[in-house]
Amino acid sequence: YQRRVHGDSIPMKALTCREAIRIWEQKHQQPASEAEVVRLHYQPGFPAPIGSMDPSLATLTRCRHLGLSTNMIDRITNLNGLQHLEVLSLSRNNLKKIEGLEPVSNTLVQLWLSYNNIAALSGLSCCRRLRVLFLAHNKVEKWSEFEKLSDLPALEELLFLGNPLRETWINTDSSGRAWVAEVVRRLPRLKRLDQQAVIEGEEPREGDEDDGHGKEEQ
Repeated sequence: YQRRVHGDSIPMKALTCREAIRIWEQKHQQPASEAEVVRLHYQPGFPAPIGSMDPSLATLTRCRHLGLSTNMIDRITNLNGLQHLEVLSLSRNNLKKIEGLEPVSNTLVQLWLSYNNIAALSGLSCCRRLRVLFLAHNKVEKWSEFEKLSDLPALEELLFLGNPLRETWINTDSSGRAWVAEVVRRLPRLKRLDQQAVIEGEEPREGDEDDGHGKEEQ
């Protein structure tokens, strides 16, 4: 991690999860091990972004919502012990692949991965309860990768804005109807795509995370 001071880049040591958890506990005046929502995204009070997901995450035994967005994480790992985790946010990191979700595959219902460098969608099939997947602004460009999402039987909502595959289709049909038709043909159980209902009668709903245009988890 480098911080710019007077135009110069100065190397800074990345924060560990253990250090971030300690800062969170000082701010919230409670043990993180007892909290259901723990947000460790880079924020005021953190001297640097988190560099990796280390074993100290296993102390978050009651956590249902873990926020790790806006850091420098390049691998999904060390989720053992988070037996109640339902929402995992890793948007705005340095991820290139999806991996390491097996320990939370029986509980995870929302996964937020927007603004990374993910081109392949292997590693998701274990998440049989996953209902919401945010993948906006990644590097997916092949239908063969997209079709791996059909292995998710509970998937209802997908955010896919900004991926090369989608943008290619939108460039040839600005209405977006052809894109929606192709997606629904492959994912017939999907209810919402790119913030729009794809099933008649589904009411619009504001997202909790990244809307594809820069809204950030708080």
